This record gives sequence, structure tokens and C-alpha cells, in this order.
Amino acid sequence: MKFLFLRILLPLLIFLVVRSVIKALFAGKGVPAKSSDGPPPVAASGELKKDPVCGTYVSAVASVSQKVGRETVYFCSDQCKQKYRA
Repeated sequence: MKFLFLRILLPLLIFLVVRSVIKALFAGKGVPAKSSDGPPPVAASGELKKDPVCGTYVSAVASVSQKVGRETVYFCSDQCKQKYRA
């Protein structure tokens, strides 16, 4: 019985304790940061405007806008704004 404890159970118990400590130390370290490539977050309130490029409705407050003549055009992202310019 002593052989079983010293040769198998004790190393297994030590391994499990060390593994839990390492997991606790590095928890959340491998999570990638959010990318800011997408459209801006939509505000909870406000008037919705239609993006002329992709047809998405976007909040006027949270949109990317551009003056075209006397009119303001609203876009969901910089990519749509660039496509509109081209």
C-alpha cells in the first residue's frame, strides 16, 4: 500500500496541484483583444440612417458621416465610406 501511494498517488496529486496553480496564474492571458476593424457600436437611441453602400441601418450618432454637397451621408464603417468615394 505504501508503494502504491509513494509511486503513483503522490506524484499524481502533486501534478494536479501544480497544474491548477499554473492555470490560475495564466487564466485569461491567452484571450485575444477585440479588433476595432468592424463598425462602431450602435447607440441605444437616436435616428437610424441607411448606409448607401451596404444598406445597413446605423445610428446617426454612432455612424461615420461625410458631407456630400448640402447633404450628410451616413456609413456603417470606414470601408463603406471609402467604397462610396470611389
